[in-house]
Amino acid sequence: MRASDLLHPRPEGLYCPAGDFFIDPVRPVARALITHGHADHARAGHQAVLATQETLDIMALRYGANFAASTQAARLGETTTLGGVRVSFHPAGHVLGSAQIAVEKNGLRIVASGDYKRRRDPTCRAFEPVACDVFITEATFALPVFRHPDDRGEIVRLIKSVAQFPERAHLVGAYSLGKAQRVIALLRAAGHDGPIHIHGALEKLCAYYESRGIALGPLAPATVDDGDPGRFAGKIVIGPPAAFAERWARRFPDPVSAFASGWMRIRQRAKQRGVELPLILSDHADWDELIDTIGETGASEVWVTHGREEALVRWCELNGIKARPLHLVGYEDEGD
Repeated sequence: MRASDLLHPRPEGLYCPAGDFFIDPVRPVARALITHGHADHARAGHQAVLATQETLDIMALRYGANFAASTQAARLGETTTLGGVRVSFHPAGHVLGSAQIAVEKNGLRIVASGDYKRRRDPTCRAFEPVACDVFITEATFALPVFRHPDDRGEIVRLIKSVAQFPERAHLVGAYSLGKAQRVIALLRAAGHDGPIHIHGALEKLCAYYESRGIALGPLAPATVDDGDPGRFAGKIVIGPPAAFAERWARRFPDPVSAFASGWMRIRQRAKQRGVELPLILSDHADWDELIDTIGETGASEVWVTHGREEALVRWCELNGIKARPLHLVGYEDEGD
């Protein structure tokens, strides 16, 4: 069996004809297997959805209980058979509930990574390499310039800035699913035990993380309508990046604008966003981690998708690994 017979791109997404399912489809389909809950991978309107329980719960929080006609929870490491195709989910280390999806038939195994990271993260299961013949890898930060620094060092920079400017609020832009909770957990691990103020858009997801046994410590609403904005002096406030373009962000006392993202490695990006304190914190693998992961899978062929495809394809070719870009459309940088 050729790999392209088992799994290949269609306008809706990656399609498995033998199992009649799509992986992370960008349009409503009859059967969807979802790697994680970010909106560019997990969309509402499918007939049947197979995903981890956490991803199903997150989709329900984001889209409502009826986001699909039917759902089925996949347990990590267990095999489900769909139309003669063996399917299993494995930890991806991206956000809570994220998973790689292994698809196997006639002795051929393809693993679709979804989005993944290799750094330790107290808010989700760590990535586990899965041996395969073909590895489909994301390529968000697939350029040698992207080598993420130590997470703890970036959080220490934030804590030091709060101590240096006790009269100012520190507004941290962080994506609402995964990044925000990770920043909070890293702050707690670094000894910041006071209340952290969160935008209303984060409340449900933070509460869900807590319900899954992930301690985030004392959280308080970041509302300034009902009191003196001055009470946020010296406080850390976390909200989704979009909120920082709204009136909400301008109500805080002389705020220090921070943004937690792998893109903060590029100074021009930070400058364009008006970010005073760029925090290089990514929920995606960097260049070295992408290369190491390809080696760990033992794959003889690599398909590269949504990101800097050409550079990683070229690296594979130079190292004797067959590779191709998939050119899938519809996947953005949510949770970077």
